[in-house]
Amino acid sequence: MSDCISADVLVAEIGSTTTVVNAFAGLATPAPRFLGQGVAPTSVQEGDVTIGLQGAVEDLERNLKSKVKWQRMLATSSAAGGLRMTVHGLAHDMTARAAREAALGAGAIVKMVTAGELQAYDLDQIKKINPNIILLAGGVDYGERNTAIANAKKIAELGLNVPIVYAGNVACRDEVVGIIQARNQRVIAVENVYPRIDELNIEPTRGVIQQVFEEHIVHAPGMERIREMVHGAIMPTPGAVMQAAQVLYRAIGDVVVLDVGGATTDVHSVTPGSDEMVRFMVSPEPLAKRTVEGDLGVYVNVRHVADLLRPGEADRAGIDVGDTLSSWQPIPTTAKQFDALHLFTKKAVETALDRHSGRLKHLYGPGGRMTIAQGKDLTSVKWVIGTGGPLTKLPGAMEMLKNAFRITAKLELFPKLFTVLIDHDYNLGVLGVLSQEHETAALALMKHSLNYKEV
Repeated sequence: MSDCISADVLVAEIGSTTTVVNAFAGLATPAPRFLGQGVAPTSVQEGDVTIGLQGAVEDLERNLKSKVKWQRMLATSSAAGGLRMTVHGLAHDMTARAAREAALGAGAIVKMVTAGELQAYDLDQIKKINPNIILLAGGVDYGERNTAIANAKKIAELGLNVPIVYAGNVACRDEVVGIIQARNQRVIAVENVYPRIDELNIEPTRGVIQQVFEEHIVHAPGMERIREMVHGAIMPTPGAVMQAAQVLYRAIGDVVVLDVGGATTDVHSVTPGSDEMVRFMVSPEPLAKRTVEGDLGVYVNVRHVADLLRPGEADRAGIDVGDTLSSWQPIPTTAKQFDALHLFTKKAVETALDRHSGRLKHLYGPGGRMTIAQGKDLTSVKWVIGTGGPLTKLPGAMEMLKNAFRITAKLELFPKLFTVLIDHDYNLGVLGVLSQEHETAALALMKHSLNYKEV
């Protein structure tokens, strides 16, 4: 190996199967550099995540043909199973939905959502889920108080010893906090996620959830020694991708990011929607929205994706689904397997977009037909970005994303004119983490990975 290479920051992506380390230099200069990547199996199951981290660093050094020294290491992780959450609000279409949006945007795994006062069955379910964090909301500011107070009492009495975030009616905030603290439970109060009718305020709650994730991850099995190598921020991987999407939105405009993985397909959109559709909307949507499709992974959940194929779709692609799935593996090795991965990825993308986007609906009444819009309005999106293994490595991924918006129903709130970008360096998530300390450099590196050209 040659003389030692100096990196400003290493950012590790600790996944359920692999750990990837990315090296960056020149972060304080106008020309930041992505030096390279190293990959190793994740070692959480061996009881010590640092084994995999060190292995990824050694692979990075082999790729660079040099020893590497660095000043700081940051990380994004999904290896400890994510942050299990339950969410409890007042009205499902208002505070419960707003709280769920905050949780998903932060990268949490929402296991349960309730609306109204918790019942005995609900409390039993919470105990079975054994969440890492509980999000309690309810009521606009200075509105209904009783539900949030009753739920606070019932949740505190469970004695689960997990952080409880209160993001509801400010008028009963002190009472809720007092109830929970009286049971020696930890409570974190933030601004109301739904302070006024038709107004969402989810960013404060997202920030707290990410803080709790970082506290949780360092105590998860196999992750206890992570602070021996990682001294900076640790973010949940989906939250890191959302962070990157928000950085891009501020710099280049309205974006959709599709992240196709082995277990899930995530869609992140950052757009306020169009002026044209505002008059049709019946409920507010967050500026930054994330949906997680847990049945649309192209490895762990590939059979679910295959079941969604239309009759004859696999035959036209020359794919024998039964034979293909009998020998399916994480990384294709034959031309037929690559063709099948392309087909499954295409179906995952189309289905995830259909579930994420809003649509127009026609209602009929005494006054005739009335048109309303429900869900996320993507009509103003100018940039569609593909990340995740399949979309960054498969030939034809760019055309796949273009076509995904073309074959859908006219009533869906999809963009009409947009440009597709691919995360060629496959580091959008880690750059989301990096942006917390070096946003200007992270943005420049994102643009480089995306081959983005200023218009």
